[in-house]
Amino acid sequence: MTDLVACLSSGEKSWAHVARLINEGDWKNIFLITNEFGKKNFKSEKNINFTVVDFQKPAFELIDEIQKSLRGKFTDLEIALNLVSGNGKEHMAVLSALLKLGVGIRLMAVTKEGVKEL
Repeated sequence: MTDLVACLSSGEKSWAHVARLINEGDWKNIFLITNEFGKKNFKSEKNINFTVVDFQKPAFELIDEIQKSLRGKFTDLEIALNLVSGNGKEHMAVLSALLKLGVGIRLMAVTKEGVKEL
């Protein structure tokens, strides 16, 4: 089991993908990078650790907030990452924060065959 980090931004189809990834994967911890709307409205039967940010802020501020929120919380040196939801700025901020934390990254997605590493 590994920890999952996923971006949860706008778009209901992308939320469905993230929900399937959470439910079909075997995760030790689940961390969602989202905004207040996402925290309030995303539902899961599994325990979710929310990192709430304002996606309207500049990328450098997002990176700092994400990094501070996730520092020391991973159970291993490698995490699973999903960036289906969100836009380029959000993805760059999440990726930059994770790399600055020094964790290895495995990109994960849900396919017809289930959860797969890309």
